[in-house]
Amino acid sequence: MTSIAPPTTRQMVIDGKMVDSSDGTTFDRRSPFDGSVLGTFPNGTAEDAEKGIRAARRTFDDGIWREAGALHRAGVLKRVASRLRSSAEEIGRRMSAEVGQPVGVQMALSAADYIEYYANQAADLRGEAITEQSPDAIGIIAKEPIGVVGIITPWNGPIVLAGWKVGAALAVGCSVVMKPAHLAPGTALDLAELYLEEGLPPGVFNVVTSETDNGALVGQQIAASSLVDMVSFTGSSAIGRKIMAAAAGNLKKVSLELGGKSPHIVFEDAHSLEAAVDAAYSGITGLAGQACQSGSRLLLQRSIQEPFVERLVDKIRSSVRLGDPLDPETTMGPLVSEGQFQRVLRYIESGKESSELVIGGGPPAEDHLKSGYFVEPTVFNNVRNDALIAREEIFGPVLSIIPFDDTDEAIALANDTMYGLASGVWTENINRALRVAKGIRAGTVWINTYRNSGLTTMPFGGYKSSGLGREWGREGLEDFLETKSIHIKLRPEPGK
Repeated sequence: MTSIAPPTTRQMVIDGKMVDSSDGTTFDRRSPFDGSVLGTFPNGTAEDAEKGIRAARRTFDDGIWREAGALHRAGVLKRVASRLRSSAEEIGRRMSAEVGQPVGVQMALSAADYIEYYANQAADLRGEAITEQSPDAIGIIAKEPIGVVGIITPWNGPIVLAGWKVGAALAVGCSVVMKPAHLAPGTALDLAELYLEEGLPPGVFNVVTSETDNGALVGQQIAASSLVDMVSFTGSSAIGRKIMAAAAGNLKKVSLELGGKSPHIVFEDAHSLEAAVDAAYSGITGLAGQACQSGSRLLLQRSIQEPFVERLVDKIRSSVRLGDPLDPETTMGPLVSEGQFQRVLRYIESGKESSELVIGGGPPAEDHLKSGYFVEPTVFNNVRNDALIAREEIFGPVLSIIPFDDTDEAIALANDTMYGLASGVWTENINRALRVAKGIRAGTVWINTYRNSGLTTMPFGGYKSSGLGREWGREGLEDFLETKSIHIKLRPEPGK
């Protein structure tokens, strides 16, 4: 592997202290590129989760952070953002090594931007006053932190997901207990340590790392605890349902950002087929397709299907360079784990039975890539929308091309899914673009772009089985707030 800091033994952050697991057990995170040990982490237990929960509960109820004032909280977050930018190379490379994809530094910088954004939003947070409904009453609509927030994050973008979730929660005065995915635990600990160093009171932000069976117990403990007021989870729809069921015990608020099978629609009047091809390429190769927003269903109008597929295949052949995620020449790294590798290969075999394989179809042949969990970008053409590869979230570089004839069919195909996270449409016809955008049941619609509009604070979240609630932007801050109505009755002046 290209140079990275030697493996270290890390500790969890609970109540402001660096601690081992209660039973002393650990797990190794190995590189998905070459199997080398990247770090050793505590295999936290339900007891450790309870300690983190109780620390967060105590600090919230004591008001040490909640009552510190918005400007003070914003100052801490801004210092953390600055530190994260200065450490982006080191932290980002650690993330790339853990996740297997060459995007870590970029994500670390994005996380810093989100933390700073939420610091500024919190400093300007305000409620409303109702003054004219009654001559002798005033109403105040106050916004208050929801309380203790349990945050459970996945492995595919750990630093940026932790950045915006934790940043928004802390900005408004919540306390946090977090469980990062066991496949990418390092950057969550990095972030917690930065917050402590920059003045966050001990116990306000706690991180419990754990693996496999223990991880499920820790996540369950956080979701079910009556001491936790809200759970914010990003991951699969299947696990999201379990989180929701566990959280029902005390009717806590649940925010879920779940899976997707996003339709990426290209009409024959797209202003630039080349730009649409580039977007289709990045939409499925970014993070090796291990992203909830991946444009994994490419809907092509039949009149442009053949030339589009030819250009896309040429783009893949000329642009994809598989390799070490820490090598600047690499454009796509390995999948995150052996389990994910085997899962993707099973879907590819299913696709070979039902659809036309155009390119890819399995691991690469090069000897120097055989030690990693590499899968070639794989494209299937003329896929039926009821095929397994078109229905289920594969979470790998596997693209299903589905032809359509007209606008109505495109909308119907786009909506024929259990998911509703993201979508894209390419057309020069503004009426068609808006008709499709209005007709698709998804939380995000990109027009004449895909995942690259330059708009970084738009709310993000899904319809249907893609989740509940919204992240990013002002709506992302609102998720961590309660609304309180305060009614004030004015007394008449003496003598009146």
